[in-house]
Amino acid sequence: MVKRAYIRHITSCYPENMEYNSVEGRLTHKIGVYKRPTALPGECASDLAVQAAEKLFAKYKINRSTVDAVVLCTQTPDYILPATACVIHGRLGLSKKCMAFDFNQGCAGYIYGLSLAKGLVESGQAENVLLLTADTISKLIHPRDMRVKPIFGDSAAATLVSGTYSRSEFLRDFRFGTDGADFRKIIVHYGGMRMKFADPEVAYKEIVDNYGNVRTDAHLYMDGKSVLQFTTEAVPPMMGDILRGARLSIDDIDNFIFHQANKFMLENVQNVCGIPDDGRFYNNCEDTGNTVSASIPNSINKMQEQDIVLGKRCLLMGFGVGLSWGGCIADLTTLDSEE
Repeated sequence: MVKRAYIRHITSCYPENMEYNSVEGRLTHKIGVYKRPTALPGECASDLAVQAAEKLFAKYKINRSTVDAVVLCTQTPDYILPATACVIHGRLGLSKKCMAFDFNQGCAGYIYGLSLAKGLVESGQAENVLLLTADTISKLIHPRDMRVKPIFGDSAAATLVSGTYSRSEFLRDFRFGTDGADFRKIIVHYGGMRMKFADPEVAYKEIVDNYGNVRTDAHLYMDGKSVLQFTTEAVPPMMGDILRGARLSIDDIDNFIFHQANKFMLENVQNVCGIPDDGRFYNNCEDTGNTVSASIPNSINKMQEQDIVLGKRCLLMGFGVGLSWGGCIADLTTLDSEE
């Protein structure tokens, strides 16, 4: 037998502040999002990540000194530098022998993070990896941009990936893809080095579309139509590659847990992938919105709360900013009860 990485525990954290979408609005019914947790001005991704981690340590009685690595996926770091994972490391009081680093990913970030955690564990570099996925994406959205504001929510999730000796893999058949030529389809222009020296009057100049939605180069821009087209073109081939690599069919999958972009997009993805409407495909972001890299672990938590049985062959897939995508097969029967 060899060392295998597995998902041991997952916890989620949301800001207490909540914003509500209009129940009469056509967009609300289309995207299926009715309320969104939204961080307060002084509340950052690190704050939510720390809360999610502390919840995990307390709920499952985890000795924090056993954590060998903290890996944070975020697009809304506390600072340009240092890495927010280092800030979190200090606040959690972890061992000084524990590695800590960030990576900048969005909706496919959880799959990337699981792959990184698996590599660290199975190469012997770590025994317990604390994978944190946290974003306060609302801070990047103009308050009068009603194309994107009703879609996104803020949150964090903490996933403990550990190692055990087994003949079987618990996380397997990873597939990834990137279409960097279309990186501008989801973007915040201002804030990095490319526009660092731009005149603030230019960076914060308001741009109004034909429907009265407002944004600036310092806010999130998303070409929704193009992103939908990208998703319906990229996801089915990736799913096919994963299933062929795993020697499985759609009928063999216990749960389909995809990035919770919004109800409309997920219905389209389910249709183009030919996934039957038999209860195995999860589609529920009505009380959270699109929580970016945390949406998949948040969904797993919701499914547990709803007493949905999680199987040995769960298909996880994320897709979005970059443009990027990723997926894998995960055995989620390894999620333990309180220890």
